[in-house]
Amino acid sequence: RGKIALDAKLLSEIIRKLSGGESDITIESDDKYNTTITCDNSVFHIQGKNGDEFSYLPFIEKDHFICLSQFTLKEVIRQTLFSISVNDSNKMMTGELFQVTDNELASLGWNQKEMERSKKPVLKKTESFGWFDGDKLASQISVYPMQGNLFGTMYSMGGVTGVATYPEYMGRGLMAHLMKKALDNMRENHQCVSMLFPYLIPYYRKKGWEIVSDKMTYTIKDTQLPKHHKVGGMVERVDIDSEDVHRVHDAFTAMRHGALKRNELEWEEYWRWEADDVLVAVYYDANEKPTGYLVYYIANDVFKIKELVYINQEARHGLWNYISAHFSMIDKVVGNNYTNEPMAFLLEDSEIQEEIEPYMMARIVDFEEFIMQYPFDIISIHDDLHFIIDDPIMECNCGDFSLRWDAKGNTILERGGTRGETVRCNIQTLTAMFYGY
Repeated sequence: RGKIALDAKLLSEIIRKLSGGESDITIESDDKYNTTITCDNSVFHIQGKNGDEFSYLPFIEKDHFICLSQFTLKEVIRQTLFSISVNDSNKMMTGELFQVTDNELASLGWNQKEMERSKKPVLKKTESFGWFDGDKLASQISVYPMQGNLFGTMYSMGGVTGVATYPEYMGRGLMAHLMKKALDNMRENHQCVSMLFPYLIPYYRKKGWEIVSDKMTYTIKDTQLPKHHKVGGMVERVDIDSEDVHRVHDAFTAMRHGALKRNELEWEEYWRWEADDVLVAVYYDANEKPTGYLVYYIANDVFKIKELVYINQEARHGLWNYISAHFSMIDKVVGNNYTNEPMAFLLEDSEIQEEIEPYMMARIVDFEEFIMQYPFDIISIHDDLHFIIDDPIMECNCGDFSLRWDAKGNTILERGGTRGETVRCNIQTLTAMFYGY
């Protein structure tokens, strides 16, 4: 007799595997909490914990309570969820704190003053637009200035963020007006592309945005790690604010289609919510030039890659040599990569697990300005093109456009022109096409 704490998920899996009927189930444990579960011919051995150390749910006094809607509770959790640690190594950030003071509910995933201090520089750089009911904010949208690489050309872009409407004001078309205002502002600022991370793909697709990149999560067993490749340089661990990391990313952005440039503020945001045990390693070639870096942490026998960036194959081999050197410490490697990264192709053992999901959405804000900057491969183009475009928000993009090139390869776009092979599509499909998605 006594008590012991067992893993609920593991215990339920064992119970499902046991024979049905009226069979008796016996659970026994020793003084070290080694537990044996038997039923007929089935025997399972699992590790338990001291039952006195189990965290019981607290007793709830129902005399004092507050009422809030399901939507409100969901929203306060959604707006602070980003600050919760994705692994158990950071014990200070594995939950949410709810405070009730004078009938006001505050949900904090981080110290509120720290949140305000950290977000203020970002908000200062945004163009924000809102609908107000008197002095009460009803709906809002913000645009953050960005730069991104499209086939070797750096475009000025507008990153959409902070899209929100209070539930009592939904269904009145407020956000549609704000999106039009935000897009007009981007056009005035010559941000001819807009990008965002979608919370609801069909919604933004109706507004002219389209998926232009994928995120792929891969899992590599320790037995599948690449073999050692001889390289001329070496890997060194560095501080997270190392200028060598910034230099590698700048070079990577300049050469990689779809990459977004990071300035000082973007790097601050990149590191702000990371756990203390995140590490950075840089590959230096024989001339001590940084040509690749790795951001990672190790937890629960898993080597977690947050970011792996390299500008040549030597750096890639050098960084994977470094990862493989942890063979005795880990069971697997888990990481992310993005559109057109041939992960499985580059490994000796390609039978790895890969999961793909949509990542970022984009839309052309100003078709004429976008086309005039676009790096066409003139050698492979022989015919004029006639575009018939439909845009649900930006009227400036709607209608006929004739596209051709002169003898020197200069782009010539004629609004209202109808010469050339006809391409009829909406702005979101056109965006995906020019992104090469």
